[in-house]
Amino acid sequence: MENTYIIIASIIGAAIIGVGASLAAAHGDSAVASKALECMARQPEQARNFQINMMIGIGLVESIPIIASVIAIVLIFANPFVTK
Repeated sequence: MENTYIIIASIIGAAIIGVGASLAAAHGDSAVASKALECMARQPEQARNFQINMMIGIGLVESIPIIASVIAIVLIFANPFVTK
């Protein structure tokens, strides 16, 4: 019975992690892209460098939701809080 509550809490926690990570990634990606486009509009001769930096920044922002998804999967399938 006590494991049931832990499993339910883990599923709810994993869902919250997934939603939060996806919303934060979307916001972060849009912020990086908009700032890069502003820089490209101000200095068109440096647009190639800004584009490369934008791709690196978006890649770094996207790594956080991937790590959060792994944590959510561990909470569901290999839950360390469930006693056998």
